[in-house]
Amino acid sequence: MKKTSLISVVAFAGISTVLLAGCTGGGGGEAEATRACVILPDTASSDRWENLDRKYLEEGLAAAGFETDIQNAQGDTAKYATIADQQLAQGCGVMLLVDLQGAGVGVAETAKAAGIPVIAYDRPIAGADYYVSFDNFQVGALEGQMIVDGLEEAGKDPATAIVVYMGGDPADGNAAFFHDGAVSVMEAAGISPAAEPPGIWDGPTTATNFEQALATLGGVVDAVWVANDTNAAGVITILDKNGLVVPVSGQDANTAGLQNVLLGKQYATVYKPVKLEADAAVELAIALLNGETPSADAELDDGTPYIQVTPVVVGPEQVQDVIDAGDADAGEICQGDVAPKCDEYGIAY
Repeated sequence: MKKTSLISVVAFAGISTVLLAGCTGGGGGEAEATRACVILPDTASSDRWENLDRKYLEEGLAAAGFETDIQNAQGDTAKYATIADQQLAQGCGVMLLVDLQGAGVGVAETAKAAGIPVIAYDRPIAGADYYVSFDNFQVGALEGQMIVDGLEEAGKDPATAIVVYMGGDPADGNAAFFHDGAVSVMEAAGISPAAEPPGIWDGPTTATNFEQALATLGGVVDAVWVANDTNAAGVITILDKNGLVVPVSGQDANTAGLQNVLLGKQYATVYKPVKLEADAAVELAIALLNGETPSADAELDDGTPYIQVTPVVVGPEQVQDVIDAGDADAGEICQGDVAPKCDEYGIAY
């Protein structure tokens, strides 16, 4: 038996600890035993995949002495499958997959049939051996609270407010978590959607969808629940166009999101410290590469072991925290009309 491993996920505002009880698993060839194969989904849904996740995953695995093969499918499910075939042909000791419109399911099936453990990273994948992500229901709940708080601060009764819901791509399993978490908080405050266009992970399309919804509402809206910062930026372009400033939610703490938070155009953003998520995935991958069979202290509804990382809310006063953590660049944020706001909140750039 392997000794018990301990994965500690230290979040921005607390500690989430996951206990791994390991036992020896099956072995394979040298290439299989030392290589971690990673597939990232795109660069459109978020800039985090290339700017942050790739770096943290590669650095963590390399520091432990393991090879990595990290590739990006660039939003193409056919390319996703091709990358997987190439990686599996070259040998993988573990596969770490960010799902892309369900493409991860077939890859997980193929990998598991070959005896290769699969980690679903950030987005759930049916049939994966493990799921490592933030507490995504809580992410949505934090977003929902932004809308409730924003309405109350604006003197609006949430129960009578006109609120539009702009969700993420339903093909992404996390989109449902975000939605359900947000709804759990908003419904409790008496909010129901005045309009809810189809969800998607794309800023320009979200902008178009929101503009159409706003037109059906006669140009009147009190708040917009938006699932992430990229989509929120699209919504804000339409609000700007119509001279409106209302509470808008988001997540990812990306550059545009942090700029909009500082400008007061976005109520806040949910910050998911990428390094913490990547570190948790790296530690799990290392355990698997070392022949252990870990178990987590949480699970999805289908029984998949779930390692959760804790998200936090970032308003203008916390933007410097994201910069200090290395997940944002002050020089990129504090441009143009954002610069005076950086000065106001003491952000050095």
